[in-house]
Amino acid sequence: MRPVSLRLFLTFTLLHFTAGHILPGLSEGISREQKVWVREGSSAVLPCHLSPRKTRESSKQLSDKISVLWKRHGGSVHQEPHVVLEVGYSGLQKTAQLMKPRVSLQDSTLRNGNFSLRIDPVRSEDVGLYEAQVKYKTEVHSCHVELGVITVTLSPPSPVIENEQLLMSCNSSHRASLVETCWFHDKHPGLTSRTFCFLSGTLSVFHPTMSDAGSWRCRLRYSDKEIISATFNLQVLGFDGPTNPVVYAAAGSAATLPCSLSYLPSAFGMSVVAAHWSHLAGGHLQDWGIPQNLSSRSFPLHLPAVGPGDAGQYRCAVSVGHRTISRDVNLAVVTVIPSIQGPVSEGNRLLLICSITHSQGHERFQWTHLNSAPTKSKLAVATPHNLEGRSSWMKHILEIPQVSQKDTGTWECSVYGPEGRLGAAEYDLQITGAQVSSAPSIFSGQITFGLTLTFVFLFAICVVALALQKRARTPAFPALEGMFAVNVPWKPMEENQKGKIQQTEC
Repeated sequence: MRPVSLRLFLTFTLLHFTAGHILPGLSEGISREQKVWVREGSSAVLPCHLSPRKTRESSKQLSDKISVLWKRHGGSVHQEPHVVLEVGYSGLQKTAQLMKPRVSLQDSTLRNGNFSLRIDPVRSEDVGLYEAQVKYKTEVHSCHVELGVITVTLSPPSPVIENEQLLMSCNSSHRASLVETCWFHDKHPGLTSRTFCFLSGTLSVFHPTMSDAGSWRCRLRYSDKEIISATFNLQVLGFDGPTNPVVYAAAGSAATLPCSLSYLPSAFGMSVVAAHWSHLAGGHLQDWGIPQNLSSRSFPLHLPAVGPGDAGQYRCAVSVGHRTISRDVNLAVVTVIPSIQGPVSEGNRLLLICSITHSQGHERFQWTHLNSAPTKSKLAVATPHNLEGRSSWMKHILEIPQVSQKDTGTWECSVYGPEGRLGAAEYDLQITGAQVSSAPSIFSGQITFGLTLTFVFLFAICVVALALQKRARTPAFPALEGMFAVNVPWKPMEENQKGKIQQTEC
């Protein structure tokens, strides 16, 4: 019985002695190797912790007489390890020259039982097996972590220029054969509505746009059933806002055409060489130079007063580094055209036409009467109800069959699209007095003709009547009409003179 008791005593003593030399890790008394996959350029944390129970027991004295040593074995366990980071009992740190200052302990005070190694940023040459040795009093704790690196390569490098062909490749340091590569954009398959998977790790984007920017994830599947994924943020240098922006402005008002880059070029070490606007109108090319401003990414064009001739397509070109990117902006001018120019007589029929140059085809219209009277400051919307069926709702033509004094004032045509109100134009309606005659214009010619015919007929009657009256007073012998008798004494010479006088008067 004595040899058996001796063996049991030695066994329990050995277990008690070796218990403190095993990594507490995730479960007390078990040491195992962990794997960490990190994308190149991001940060990595290689975990190494004391167990919660051990931390509670020694939390007050952890920082006293404790040392931490991290070593790397390289890509293979058989390679000679070299020191990555060492923290001595006195708190003095030693760091490998090649990894300084990219490595540090996540808890520099060492009071919480966290001895994890942080590498920021990770490089492809950091691949390998890492080992940590934590010495505390008479105990030695160890951690083993294998670091794998996933490399995502962009060609051309970031930032990607809008509309320039882009190649994205994804691979890792895993030694097994690659079976499949899948790409996902914002939790959705990239480029199409289906999963985009293929054998090669390269994805081609022929014309990248701002919609391609954001979070991407590549997933690698290997022959040993290992699945590795990495997430990265794709930055596309282009223009903010919609792809084909349209600016609506009322004729005679000012307009601002937007041109804003998605990122500040100086953030990527790039400088803006020049920015200018151009517009082809009437066969002539107009240019506006925009002053260079490295602290701004916005280069708008301000037009003080626009007319229908200013409408059309404008182009904003920005030179970034050795490349030039451009964005087209359309200017649509809104004008209210009345069917009667100038003041309108009361009772007339009036049409107000809301005209848009370079219409997109999806616009809707709303007419509003902006009454300027103090007692009626509320807006009156031109609907069939308050205009008694005389208006055109959501149409570009407003009809007022008989203009009255209550229609005096400003009429506004608002243009709406899927995104809301786009712009508006106003028309000031001025009304003169009532019309003298409201007879239809179709009968005016007939009435004039009838009056003229009646006048001619009456004139003819008068002429005939005067002719008949004159005829009734004419004598039978017209030669005797001018004769008259004179009583004078008889003398021969006087008779001869009398005959002469009579002949003369006849």
